[in-house]
Amino acid sequence: KQWYQRRVAITAGGVPGLDSASDGEDGVTGLIGDQGPAGEPGAKGETGAPGNDNEESAPASSNEKGEPGQKGLAGIRGQKGEPGIDGADGEQGPEGVCEPVEVVPRCNCDTHIVVRHSQTTSAPECPTGYISQWTGYSLVFFEGNGAGVEQDLGTTGSCLETFQVMPFMQCSSPDVCQQGLRTDKSFWLGVDAEADFTVKPMSSIDEIDNHISRCNVCVGTSEVLTRHSFSGSAPNCPNTYHELWTGYSFLMVSSNGPSGGSQDLASSGSCLENFFIPTFIECLGRGTCAYYITNLDYWLAQNPDITQPGMWGMGNVYSGIDDILDNGISRCTVCAKDIM
Repeated sequence: KQWYQRRVAITAGGVPGLDSASDGEDGVTGLIGDQGPAGEPGAKGETGAPGNDNEESAPASSNEKGEPGQKGLAGIRGQKGEPGIDGADGEQGPEGVCEPVEVVPRCNCDTHIVVRHSQTTSAPECPTGYISQWTGYSLVFFEGNGAGVEQDLGTTGSCLETFQVMPFMQCSSPDVCQQGLRTDKSFWLGVDAEADFTVKPMSSIDEIDNHISRCNVCVGTSEVLTRHSFSGSAPNCPNTYHELWTGYSFLMVSSNGPSGGSQDLASSGSCLENFFIPTFIECLGRGTCAYYITNLDYWLAQNPDITQPGMWGMGNVYSGIDDILDNGISRCTVCAKDIM
């Protein structure tokens, strides 16, 4: 009844209820409402207080050295200076000595071969300025089936390091060769041994060896030439050449028939240091060696009367070794170029 009376009173604008009345219990929390519209921008704030200044670095001590700087760029080259004044004259030097200018020898890099034959059973020495390469036996020429092949006594082919009665063989088909045929021959430079044409041919190698000349192959830096005089006197060497040896002008040899061998007259092999008859010994394919009356030696002859070339001496016969040496056989000289 009191509640009803209060409600009526409020509706009708009546007086408040009793103070002693108590509040009711809180209601249930309602649902979250929709977000409202953005508000108006706020007013600009006030200017803030100024900040503190940075602290200054402490000054460096005056006695401390700084780090070195980088290398600077090169400067521009300066202009050429003015020439200086002439210097004072120097003191006079001591009196000189007049001497010829020393000539330095130039190198001669060429090599030249000279072959020397002793015509004895001992190997000869090389000429001064030449060095021995090998020693051997003096070969003159070969003959096979009637054909001959000569060996210039001034070349290395004429000095074989080994002696064989028949050092070659004949090959007649692709797979058959024969050594020591009846028609094969070898001819060797002889020594000063007595030749008995009636004696049976030698077959002992030890006996034959005593009839074969020895040789020496020599090499040097001087060019070699040979000069023939056509007289009984050895010729002089040309200017700028010096003598290696003198001898007798040897031309060629022949055997039976057309076989034989000649020497190049420009070669040192055409100037033998000794004159012996017979000059060479013949060896056959059957293994024997001997001196034969059919073997002939040829030498350049003297011709002292040059007004009758080719006529002087025709038909002359020289008897005895002295007559041959004095009036018959020409002399020669082997020369070597001077080294400058």
